[in-house]
Amino acid sequence: MALDDPIRRPPDGEGSQQVRLDPRDRIGGARVFAVYGKGGIGKSTTSSNLSAAFSMLGKRVLQIGCDPKHDSTFTLTGKLMPTVIDVLETVDFHHEELRPEDYMFAGYNGVMCVEAGGPPAGTGCGGYVVGQTVKLLKQHHLLEDTDVVLFDVLGDVVCGGFAAPLQHAERAVVVAANDFDSIFAMNRIAAAIQAKAKNYNVRMAGVIANRSAATDEIDRFNEATGLKRLAHFPDLDAIRRSRLKKCTLFEMEQTPEVAAACDEYKRLAATLWAGTDALDARPMKDRDIFEFLGFE
Repeated sequence: MALDDPIRRPPDGEGSQQVRLDPRDRIGGARVFAVYGKGGIGKSTTSSNLSAAFSMLGKRVLQIGCDPKHDSTFTLTGKLMPTVIDVLETVDFHHEELRPEDYMFAGYNGVMCVEAGGPPAGTGCGGYVVGQTVKLLKQHHLLEDTDVVLFDVLGDVVCGGFAAPLQHAERAVVVAANDFDSIFAMNRIAAAIQAKAKNYNVRMAGVIANRSAATDEIDRFNEATGLKRLAHFPDLDAIRRSRLKKCTLFEMEQTPEVAAACDEYKRLAATLWAGTDALDARPMKDRDIFEFLGFE
């Protein structure tokens, strides 16, 4: 049975119900990364600064925001952009009437930005939206001149729909703080990636420690599950202020702390571009990780 067969393929997980990737809609040529993590942990900030860092390596970068709030890329563009779904709705979903400039905008240092958007709350599947966005980009030949595609994905993986970017990605990374909630969520995300890896090429690249002075709990979890830390960003007030100023960290005053964080983003981009090991994660059962985390 061919893995490309969207009908005969076995499900990614027990009871799996989700949007299937049409093999014709695969992203070809570019290195594709998907960024996940607990809601509010700083995925969009991390994604935008990482996109900026890739661009500083001379790469042609496309960041795709996969959140109905469409706030993934505003630190790159300085504005909230219209979503693909909003723009399609204006032409009664006749994609042939759209132009690329209707939904794709240039951001900091030439990073191209797209906000997929999503259906109204409780009325549809985010995976369908991701699929339509990639299809539109391919129809307009916008992926042919792209080196890096970065998906910034809404919150925790809660359904097959929001796991849809994993069908396109080569590597997935998880953003986590050194605390119970984000590591607990990271464990479930690792399980989702493991399920997708049964039928798609995606593999886990590792963990980005964010908003944390220390990384001891993340490192302990990684050692127990076969993951590894790719980068570490402390809880800098300049990162919070960069969101308020609607700009990347690279555009902030380059104090020693900010410059060090920018260097870490550039080092992370270089590491991902060079290629990372495909980690064979061993996520824990919920009850097991509940007992594992924390201390007396």
